[in-house]
Amino acid sequence: MTLSVGFLGYRFIGTAHANALARLGMFFPDAPAVERDVLVGRDEEALSEAVDQLGFDRYATDWRDVVDEVDVFYNLGPNNVHADPSIAALEADTHVFCEKPLAHTLEDAERMTEAARDSDATAGVAFNYRFVPAIQYARRLIEEGELGDIHHVRAEYLQDWLVDPTAPWSWRNSEEIAGSGALGDLGAHSLDLAQYLLDEQITRVSGHLKTFVDERPVPGESGSALDAEGEDTAETRPVTVDDAYTAQVEFGNGAMGVFEASRYATGHKNGNVIEINGSEGSLRFDLERLNELEVHTGDSRGFETVMVTDPGDPYVDHWWPPGHVLGWEHTLIHENYEFLTAVASNEPHSPDFEAGLAVQRILDAIERSDERGEWVSP
Repeated sequence: MTLSVGFLGYRFIGTAHANALARLGMFFPDAPAVERDVLVGRDEEALSEAVDQLGFDRYATDWRDVVDEVDVFYNLGPNNVHADPSIAALEADTHVFCEKPLAHTLEDAERMTEAARDSDATAGVAFNYRFVPAIQYARRLIEEGELGDIHHVRAEYLQDWLVDPTAPWSWRNSEEIAGSGALGDLGAHSLDLAQYLLDEQITRVSGHLKTFVDERPVPGESGSALDAEGEDTAETRPVTVDDAYTAQVEFGNGAMGVFEASRYATGHKNGNVIEINGSEGSLRFDLERLNELEVHTGDSRGFETVMVTDPGDPYVDHWWPPGHVLGWEHTLIHENYEFLTAVASNEPHSPDFEAGLAVQRILDAIERSDERGEWVSP
């Protein structure tokens, strides 16, 4: 079987998924064959270059022309264009893989999930950190009871790319396009990862959101333009999303959690950390050291750093000898393998749109909690 694939979006995350598809058959020979058919965007000049760079056969400027022409539709656009193209594809029984968060509003996430329920196609959402070998190993330790009863979850996702107040405005600074800021962009990963590892849902939240810079220069403006009175005349746009969030949560099993994400954490580039404490042990994962898992169990006096690179570890037998480490891009190869294998087998994929909706409800609850100053339930 060869699956024809269409991408909506071709910049950072589009390039990452195109790279995953290009490497898939080389390292996962049992994966279905993939034809990179069509690339969708608005800028024809940029599209014509991206088609060659990413290995696609053609391009289109309207997703409506292609969603029923491919076997699998990858929705890799900004959050506000996740809903309508994905729903149209599902209504045509085209399989859909959508980037996270599932949508920019809870209402759209609910519409998308309903369309997935009504479709014969497979729908998946891109929580790629589930597919880190160390995370899979951590989930196994928890499932086997190595940590005992879980009491605490601590998760932080820290970046610093917006620390400079003159950094240009982008769609990620717009509530209308993105829905939320660090909360949806980074927090969505942490919230999904915690629920995945514990196999428990978050049942109530108390959240706090903060915006540090209220407006940013329009992209393309270079430096400041001063008028005769010395006033800055550079065009700006308002920042309408959070720059950082914190949240306390409670899980269905009674465990308590503390979550944090920021784009203003100076010195942090992509610090996605999660720690889980149980009655018999603890573990800690840091994406910036993604081949390692810190584990404390039994009678050990402290944490042991385990290299999760042995052939018996999840996915590692497809790659290199022990100790020849993997990187961020491998997480996308693993998730594409799992998703496309599910498509070819006509089976559900996990995480699906239901998982994306569950996270979207928590994002919405954290925002409502911040507005009300009280605990709320998703």
